[in-house]
Amino acid sequence: MGEKVVAGGFDLSDRQRYRDKLRRCLTGLERLLAQKRFDRPQNLMGLEIELNLTGGDGMPKMLNAQVLERIASRDFQTELAMFNLEVNIAPHRLGGRVFDRLAEELRTSLAYADRKAGELDAGIVMIGILPTLDRDDLISSNLSDVDRYALLNEQIVAARGEDFVLDIEGVERLNCTSKSIAPEAACTSVQLHLQVTPDRFADVWNAAQAVAAAQIAVGANSPFLFGRELWRESRPPLFQQSTDTRPPELQAQGVRPRTWFGERWITSAHDLFDENLRFFPALLPICDEEDPLEVLDAGGVPKLAELVLHNGTVYRWNRPVYGIADGVPHLRVENRVLPAGPTITDVIANAAFYYGLVRALAEESRPVWTRLPFEAAAANFDAACKDGIEARLEWPRRGRYGGLTQVDAVSLVRDELLPLAETGLEAWGVEPADRDLYLGVIEERCRRRANGASWQAATFHRALEAGLSRDAALAATTRRYSQLMHLGDPVHTWPVGLPEPVPTG
Repeated sequence: MGEKVVAGGFDLSDRQRYRDKLRRCLTGLERLLAQKRFDRPQNLMGLEIELNLTGGDGMPKMLNAQVLERIASRDFQTELAMFNLEVNIAPHRLGGRVFDRLAEELRTSLAYADRKAGELDAGIVMIGILPTLDRDDLISSNLSDVDRYALLNEQIVAARGEDFVLDIEGVERLNCTSKSIAPEAACTSVQLHLQVTPDRFADVWNAAQAVAAAQIAVGANSPFLFGRELWRESRPPLFQQSTDTRPPELQAQGVRPRTWFGERWITSAHDLFDENLRFFPALLPICDEEDPLEVLDAGGVPKLAELVLHNGTVYRWNRPVYGIADGVPHLRVENRVLPAGPTITDVIANAAFYYGLVRALAEESRPVWTRLPFEAAAANFDAACKDGIEARLEWPRRGRYGGLTQVDAVSLVRDELLPLAETGLEAWGVEPADRDLYLGVIEERCRRRANGASWQAATFHRALEAGLSRDAALAATTRRYSQLMHLGDPVHTWPVGLPEPVPTG
C-alpha cells in the first residue's frame, strides 16, 4: 500500500479487468515458483514502526505533513492519519550484533525525528494505541492528505454500505460507530520482515502463526481506546472492525473479514496469494500496463503490481509479500502482530524473540503446527489479546502421549519458547551478547508479569485513585509514558504511577 495511487472512480469494466489481471499475476507467480527464480537465502530482515505525534499535553497533533517536511528523509513516511508517521529501517542480515546495530539506528532516527517534531511543539510517541485519542480525532477529515488513503476509505465505505460498528468488550465495553476507516489509524504497530526461500516459506509462516499469541502476551501495549479500558492488546479487534467491509448479513453467512488470522496451516506461499484472490473482492482495481506472462516469456521478472496491491488490502497478521530487489524476485513473511513500543530496547527484544523463535520452530523435526490445531492457535491469539501477560494458552503437551494442555503464557514463554528462541538466534549466527541482552528483556517481563499494557493500566488506576478524572488520568499516563519511553529503559523496569503529587478534589 506504499505505492502511489491516483484518486478516481471505478466502473464495472475496471473490476473485471483487474480480476483478469490478478489471475494472470497468480499464474506468473506460479511460473516463477516452478522455475525456481527466487533469490537464494540471504538471512535478510527488515523493520517498520508506526508512530504517533503528540503535544506536550499528551494529546494527538495532526501535523504529519509538516513534521515530514522538516525530517526530509526517505526513511520516514506518512501513515493513515495526520497524527501518524512510519519509520522504515533498511534490511539487515541476521547475525553478529545485528540487534545492537538496529537499536542504535532506531535511536538516532527517532531522536532526530523527535527534534524536528519539537520545532512544531510536538513529539514522537511509540505506543500501540494512544490513550488520549478521542472519537473526534478519528474522522475522515483527519486522514493524511494522500490520494491512496482517501481512495481506500471511499472503497471500503462503499463496500460496507453502512456505518462501521466498534464493539469491544474487555475490562470495560466500547460501543460506537464510525462513518469512515479513520479509527484504524489508532492502531500503530511494528512490522517485522523476514526474507525466505519458497521452500521455507510455509514452515516460517506456520511458525509465525503458532507463536503470534506468545508475541502478544509478552508485548501487549494497547489497553485503552476512546477513554475505555478494553483488551490488553486492543489493536486486533479495532483493526478488524474498522476495516470490515461485511454488513451483519455477510458476517452471519461466515464471509471472511479482511483483517484475518486465517483458517488453516499452509503448504506454500501460493496458498495465501490464492486465498486472497478467491476470498476477497478488489478494493482498488487499478491496473498496471505490464503483462506479467509476456514479461516472463521474454525472460524478465514481472512486478505483479495488481497482486501486490491487492495483497496490501488483505490485512493478515502474518502477511505474504512479493518483492523485487536488484532485478531478482523474493518472498517475505511480514509479521504484523506487535504494537509499537514501549521503548527501542523493548521493540528490539520483541524482534529478537520472534526471529529466534520462528527459525527454531521452522526447523523442528516434528513441527508445532502438526500438533496444534489451527483453531487453537486462533483462539490463543484472541486470549493473548484479551488478557496479555496474564493469558492462558493451549499448547501441545510434551512427551509421548501428546495432546494439548492449558498453560500460563509466561510459563510457556519462559520454560519452552525462550530456549527455542536462543537456539534459533544461535542458528542465525547472532552473537551471545546480543542474544542474552534482548532475550533477557523478555525473560524479565515474564518474571515480573509486566509489559506496556500492564504498566499503562496500573498507572492509570493509580492516577484515578489519587483523584484525577478519567481524561486527566489518561493524559497524565500518556505524558509519563512518553517521558519514560524517551529515557529508554525497558518497560519492565518502569515505576508504576506518576512522579508528581496529584491534586485531589
